[in-house]
Amino acid sequence: MADGRSPLEEEIRRRIEVGGPMPVAQYMTLCLTHPEHGYYTTHNPLGAAGDFITAPEVSQMFGELIGLWAAAAWRAMGSPANVRLVELGPGRGTLMRDALRAAKVMPDFRAALVVHLVEISPILETLQREAFIASDVPLTWHRSLADVPEGPLIVIANEFVDALPVHQAVMCADGWHERVVKIGEDGDFHFSIDRDPIPLFDRFLPGNLRPARIGEIFEWRSDQMALELSRRVVRSGGVALLIDYGHVQSAIGDTLQAIGGHDFVSPLLAPGEVDLTAHVDFQALVRAAESMRARTHGPVEQGEFLRRLGIVERAAALKAGAPHEQATAVQSALLRLTSSEPTGMGRMIKALALSAPKLGPLPGFDDESR
Repeated sequence: MADGRSPLEEEIRRRIEVGGPMPVAQYMTLCLTHPEHGYYTTHNPLGAAGDFITAPEVSQMFGELIGLWAAAAWRAMGSPANVRLVELGPGRGTLMRDALRAAKVMPDFRAALVVHLVEISPILETLQREAFIASDVPLTWHRSLADVPEGPLIVIANEFVDALPVHQAVMCADGWHERVVKIGEDGDFHFSIDRDPIPLFDRFLPGNLRPARIGEIFEWRSDQMALELSRRVVRSGGVALLIDYGHVQSAIGDTLQAIGGHDFVSPLLAPGEVDLTAHVDFQALVRAAESMRARTHGPVEQGEFLRRLGIVERAAALKAGAPHEQATAVQSALLRLTSSEPTGMGRMIKALALSAPKLGPLPGFDDESR
């Protein structure tokens, strides 16, 4: 380590010195998933002692409702006898643990389950194994969705897509240039642009975004994950539920952010030591899914989705007869999960479901399926 720099920062510097400025997507990939020094490889990011808190950590109600949603989706699939319940990026296992507890009200569903957890973090996998040490449901761990056996599946992905690498392009006088990370004259990392414009980039952009102003930024992710997920859903007659921060329509804007210690920090400081995310373009997800003949449901705001699933009624049941402090905590969690404030979880986070074409409306999307 030189000048207090982390091993990952040293490696990124070496790569830039040899290969030139690094695309934002490559920088994000290294920061999060480097096999030795990546954030998810070396950190437990969740909870009060971590860097952020996700919806399952806010309240048991979230995971319970997702479990009941999965059971209803299973019924819609025709109640297959052997179904793979898959979670992408399961954190500490909180969502799945709460979902399986709620699923006890449908013993036939629970008996049909084999749980598959897709996790790249050794630290989080250890926590998940501890969380399920007494589970009576078969569980298997994988590094990617491709490793999950073929067959009927229900996929849950809560705040997973926002951590996938995002590319950025900047509008310049001569067209769109990919945004890159370089080493400045001061020796620090800085954002810059690639020397040459991206060929024919305007044809790639949604039509309403083509008259962008100089300096504006457009973000996009590879369709690989969405295409693979949609293929599996269609082929298996299954469903997938994606819940994440993002926008319903493709839009101009820089949403790349870093979070450390529950606060926003610069994405270019302490690579590998802070979480990097960018908002999800749900229109792009829908487009990719429908290109594979998947049926899409939503997206809808998380607050509305949870209300349709019965979170208000569940909160009332938990508060009934509970001590004042516990009842207050339940109400606080309800408000946090469903908040419609501009930066509230209930408004900023969206839910989107994918299904095989033959499936009808799904819970929470009754008025939104197409």
